[in-house]
Amino acid sequence: MRRFSQRNSLVTLNEINITPLLDLAFVLLLIFIITRPMLEQSMDLKLPKGGKTPGKVEAKDRLTVEIGPQGIYKLNGRQMPVGPMLDQIKNMTRGNPNAFVSIRTDKKAPSEYFYAVMDGCQKHEITRFELKTAPE
Repeated sequence: MRRFSQRNSLVTLNEINITPLLDLAFVLLLIFIITRPMLEQSMDLKLPKGGKTPGKVEAKDRLTVEIGPQGIYKLNGRQMPVGPMLDQIKNMTRGNPNAFVSIRTDKKAPSEYFYAVMDGCQKHEITRFELKTAPE
């Protein structure tokens, strides 16, 4: 037997079911929560203990150099040899007086990799550095 309702079959439905939209919003929120730490660190480095960073810095002023234990260099997340990396740092700091080099080195990496970056920067007259350590 057919059930009759007060609605006419030709009337459109004016209600939106937001349950699927909420599900999608929660899934996207979880994806961003999970991927955010991976975006901040492109290399898994074991940093030595250190102090706190003073104040806030704009992201455009920071040039992050990461040095892995096998001598792998990354500039702002892109892997490259030390020579072209230093040339690119020189070009990036030329137009920005507030730019500085933030160096993250694995504690098991030989110090010669770190010195290569420091010496190269100083030869290009780049003297503003930040040495990243593990937070307390």
